[in-house]
Amino acid sequence: MKMADVYAKMKELGVTLPEPPAKGGIYTPVQEFGDKLLYCSGCGPAIGEENVIGTLGKDLTVEDGQKAARNCALNLLANLHDKLGDLNRIKRFVKVLGFVRSADDFQQQPQVINGGSQLILDLFGEEKGLPARTAIGTNATPGGIACEIEVLVEYE
Repeated sequence: MKMADVYAKMKELGVTLPEPPAKGGIYTPVQEFGDKLLYCSGCGPAIGEENVIGTLGKDLTVEDGQKAARNCALNLLANLHDKLGDLNRIKRFVKVLGFVRSADDFQQQPQVINGGSQLILDLFGEEKGLPARTAIGTNATPGGIACEIEVLVEYE
């Protein structure tokens, strides 16, 4: 069975890929390893001039965090598109790791990272887009961003 075209699904959902984010240090945005695996360095929520800065449970709501996580996923997809040339080459998302800048008593990190996971699921479907996942809280993030997400994918 031929899977749906990711770009057609993006168009249907009104999703536009941003430009790949500028690197924030000395690293490779997407590193190939093993047999058709890609490790994607963590991406934050900045898209163009838009960014989500703040601490969940203090000055940001879960909904704010979900928007930030969705933007992180868009940036990751932009980097993957840049590396692969075609997101339809993604065989499956293997792992998602999300870091959420959190107040000491904030415990809804999984709900925040759902903002990015939902986008991946919506675009790629359950078979490809429902990976293993970890969502953890941290007291600080680069530039005070609400969250940062990294992924591991297998491609064809």
